[in-house]
Amino acid sequence: MPIRPSRLSDLPRMMEIFAAARAFMAEAGNPTQWPDWYPDEEMLRADIAAGASFVIEDEDEGVHATFMFRIGPDPTYAVIRDGNWLNDELYGTIHRVASDGRRRGILGQAVEFCAARCANLRVDTHADNAPMRHLLGKLGFVECGTITAEDGGDRVAFHKITNRNA
Repeated sequence: MPIRPSRLSDLPRMMEIFAAARAFMAEAGNPTQWPDWYPDEEMLRADIAAGASFVIEDEDEGVHATFMFRIGPDPTYAVIRDGNWLNDELYGTIHRVASDGRRRGILGQAVEFCAARCANLRVDTHADNAPMRHLLGKLGFVECGTITAEDGGDRVAFHKITNRNA
């Protein structure tokens, strides 16, 4: 399925996808990672304006997933506890990966897209997000320690060095 930059016209569908993702996380034993309001429309509008928001869509069925990807320092990754990053080189950060649940392989597709743009990828998730932690391991990410998210909560931090020639 193609990945393209998100447009403002995608916002209603993106909000539906985030609602579906919050429901899935709650059912999977992770009810607190994303509060009912997260992410809010203002945050998504800022991501779109910055060129950091992407959607994965099917030509026939429309948008199935969304994620944020940005290359460069992420303030929440400045300090890592109980471990270390694999290196200190330029990295891309993946945040807010969400799917409507109708397609498999969404995270892998997003990671492949990001890896084609940056040799170092970082991502984080809640300790209770067992499905995400499992998938990140399958995709070659290494658990590196703990970071503090924007909301003040702890998140498990992961890093992947791709084979892409930088």
